[in-house]
Parts: sequence; C-alpha cells; structure tokens
Amino acid sequence: MAVLKPLKVVIDNFPEDEVEEMEAPYWPHDIPKEGSRKVPFCREIYVEKDDFMENPPKDFYRLAPGREVRLRYAYCITCTHIVKDEKTGEVIELHCTYDPQTRSGNAPKDRKVKGTIHWVSARHKVAAEVRLYDRLFSVENPGAEAEFVNCLNPQSKEVISQAMLEPSLATAKPGERFQFERQGYFFVDPLDSSPEKLVFNRIVPLKDSWTKKKV
Repeated sequence: MAVLKPLKVVIDNFPEDEVEEMEAPYWPHDIPKEGSRKVPFCREIYVEKDDFMENPPKDFYRLAPGREVRLRYAYCITCTHIVKDEKTGEVIELHCTYDPQTRSGNAPKDRKVKGTIHWVSARHKVAAEVRLYDRLFSVENPGAEAEFVNCLNPQSKEVISQAMLEPSLATAKPGERFQFERQGYFFVDPLDSSPEKLVFNRIVPLKDSWTKKKV
C-alpha cells in the first residue's frame, strides 16, 4: 500500500501507544499463490486526499463527515470531525473512530460498508519519491492534428516527493516491480533509487471508478 497524496487521520478511540499487525496477502484471492506480510496499524494513519470529500454526492463511497469506510485489511472507521488550515480553509486532518468488531473484514452481518480505502501507518511509514508517467502526447496523431510541440501533454510526468509507503517496501531493490493497491504498477528506478531515497516509477495506472464517473 502506498499513499501518494497524504491526508492525516487520527483514530481517537484507538489506544495511543498500541500497534497491531494486520495480515495482508501479496496476491489477489483469485491468483493461486501464497504469501503475505504484516502491516502495522496504529492510532495515526495516512489516507489519500482524494478519498475524502467534505460535501460528497450520494454515490461517493469514501470518507466524509459522518460516513463509514473500511480500511483495507484493518477496521471500519467513521469520520467524526475535520481540522482545517485557518488561513486557507484546506482540510489538513481527519478525526475518526473505529469499530473493534470489524477487524480484517469481520464486520457484523447486518453491517453494509460500501467503501474500502488503503492507508499507511503514520508511525511506520517509509517516505519515497514517486514519479507518475502518462502519455507523452495529448492527441492520437501528434503533428497531424496540430504543431508537434503543441501536442505535448503537460501532465506526462508528475513527481511526488513525499509519498508514504508501507514499511515492507523499505527493502525494495532497483528494478523490482510492485502493484500499489488502487494506484497502479510501479518499479524501483534502477539509477536514481537508493536505500536512503527510494524512487518508484509508475508503469501502468489503474482505473479509478470515481474519477471516471466524474468525467
């Protein structure tokens, strides 16, 4: 799991000094391979900024004030209140509560939670640079539809300098490939990455159902 644009979440009713280890498989359930890792969970975590909306439409199934979502491999949480920057009005922190009965998907049968989001423990995070590559050109036939240089896609490369990764990625080696859940497929840059500064390049993005719906 990797959070590219972090938003801090404080789970107010989770013990402040406690750390739980969640079992997270390396492979989807429909792939006949075994293997898993432990993912630490604590009171403060990071989620994606795009997984929260203060005033969401009806069909937005992620975090919002008063709404409940499931944290992947962990618990269901409900957003109770938000903290904003006094100058800009930007949401900079969420406060939530968790339900201890919902660990690792064991929610009561009468409970229907539609949204599942990924997260990273704030205490155990691994910082990394992540480079998001997209199409070099904004049209199908550059040069034929307009001047060549006018067809360049200004969003063909986005560099995120402070992405938050789960701790199992701390030992990722140059050239290794990973799927970041809900983000896409990435590989460790063979030239720029080092144990002191990890660098991941996106190979293929994943479709985002909400982004697609907005378009």
